[in-house]
This record gives sequence, structure tokens and C-alpha cells, in this order.
Amino acid sequence: MSSTTVNTGKFYGFRLPQLESNLLGSALRLVALPLLGMLAFLLLWSVTAQNIDTSLGKFPGPAAVMEQFNTLYGEHQRSREKERAFYERQEVRNAERLAADPGYEPKIRAYTGKETFVDQIGTSLVTVMSGFLLAAAIAIPLGIAIGLSKTLNSAINPIVQIFKPVSPLAWLPLVTMVVSALYTSPDPLVAKSFLNSMITVTLCCLWPMVINTAVGVAGIDQDLVNVSKVLRLPPLRHVQKIVLPASVPMIFTGMRLSLGVAWMVLIAAEMLAQNPGLGKFVWDEFQNGSSDSLARIMAAVLVIGFIGFLLDRGMLMLQQLVSWDKGSNQ
Repeated sequence: MSSTTVNTGKFYGFRLPQLESNLLGSALRLVALPLLGMLAFLLLWSVTAQNIDTSLGKFPGPAAVMEQFNTLYGEHQRSREKERAFYERQEVRNAERLAADPGYEPKIRAYTGKETFVDQIGTSLVTVMSGFLLAAAIAIPLGIAIGLSKTLNSAINPIVQIFKPVSPLAWLPLVTMVVSALYTSPDPLVAKSFLNSMITVTLCCLWPMVINTAVGVAGIDQDLVNVSKVLRLPPLRHVQKIVLPASVPMIFTGMRLSLGVAWMVLIAAEMLAQNPGLGKFVWDEFQNGSSDSLARIMAAVLVIGFIGFLLDRGMLMLQQLVSWDKGSNQ
């Protein structure tokens, strides 16, 4: 009994410091080092900003940008208050008209105030996700078909290789003209500017998803294909049980690449076409030329980068949720 006790004590005496060291190393790597990196970046940014003079004054440092974040949020709150007051006034007028004339049909006019910074963030997010989902609905089935058929791959691959290097912004004038020609409804369900940006995003998302999906499907282990043949699975069942699970890592790699590119392209497209969103906000502030414009642009740049990071992390979490190969989710 005493021998067992001594050995157990030695075991824990050896393992506990090692465990504490591993936990300390993990905490240092996950928290302390990124925090030090951010502090070093903020210090470098602050020092550098003080030494840069522009036509609009000093380049904004962290403090000036944080002040503009507060200002932009305050503007958003005031805009929401104006919107509420606008609708309340209409409701009061309609109630008065109904009291005087029971046959009157109340009408509510939409609020047409200027979009705030927060509104434009929402507009850009809706646009990029709409274009991305539309592209996924087209690219993933097409990529699966190309990966399964060498004949289809030979026929479509030259088209993909020709259009893949084309800048998505080169499509913007063509998309704008086609939408203007075909979308002529007097009471459109969605704005033409939204369609222009969304279709441009879709075009830039297609190629990475098509290519990665096709490569993932074509690279399926032959043993899995043989199992499907032995079981005589129908084509749709084969895709569902064999193809999709085996190619999920490559499919999501293409989706992550596409979403990152789409977010960058959308901002540029909004700036170029003056469509509502964060890109238009940046361009408007640049054209405004006030003393606060640089700080507001820098605030938008930080938001654009942070949203891009969140979109990528969100796609990675979704991949980890549906993928059987957890080691591939990097």
C-alpha cells in the first residue's frame, strides 16, 4: 500500500507542473501574444499618425477614430428617432382623417431619410450574403457535376479558366446595363443598385467555388467510389452519401475564399457605382473633405476588416459543424 502511495505521489508530482506549464503556454499564445500585438499596432499607429500631415489635417490616430465611432452611432440613434417621429405623425394625421371621414383609406409613406453608417453596414452585409448564397446555389452543383464527369470537365474547364482571371469590377458596367435593360418594373421589389452589386458579387464568387468543388469531387478516394458501386447506389444517393461528405473540406475552402473575395469586391463596387453600402460611405466621406472625414474613413476601414474576419470565422465554424474531417478545418 505504501509503495502504491509513493508511486502515485511521484506521478502527480511530475504531471501537475507539466499540465500547468501547458495551460500557461496556451493562455500566452491565445491571449497575451495577440493582445501585445494589438497594443504594439496601436502604439505604432498613434506615433505614425502624429507625423503625417494631409490636406485635411493630421492623419487620424486611434483616439480620433474612436471618437468618430461614438459620433456615427449617435447619428444613427438620432436618425432612428426622426424615423419614429415621422411615422407617429402619419399615424396621428390618419387617425384625424378617419375620424372626420370614415371612408378614408389611410396611407403610410416610407421614410426616406439618409442612410446612417449602421444602415450601410447592414446593406453591405445583406448584399454580400445574397450574392454569395446565389453563387453557392449555382457553383456547388456545377462543381459536383464537373468533378464527376471528365467529359463535362473538358467542355467547361476552358470557360472557367478564361473568366476566372477577369476582375469582378470589369463585370460591373455590363451588369448595370443588363439590369437596366431587363429590370424595368414600375414598382420594383428590390432596387436596381442592390441587384447590380449582388450580381457582381455572385460573379466573383462563382469561380473559386466551382474549381474547389470540382477538385474535391474528382479527388475522392477510389475505395469510396468502389463501395458505392458495390452497393449500387443511385446517382443522387451516391452524391448524398459518398461525394458530398468526402468533398466537404474542399467545398468549404472554395466558399471561404469566395466570401473573402466577395466582401472586398463589394466595397470596391459600391465605391465605383455609388451603390448604397460601406463603399459608398467611404467615397462620400472622401468627397466631403471635412476635418473629420479621414477619421470616419478609418473607422469604416476598421469595420470592413473586422466584418471580413467575422465572415471568415463564421464560415470556418460552419465547416467544423458539418465536416467529418476536423483536422482539415484550418
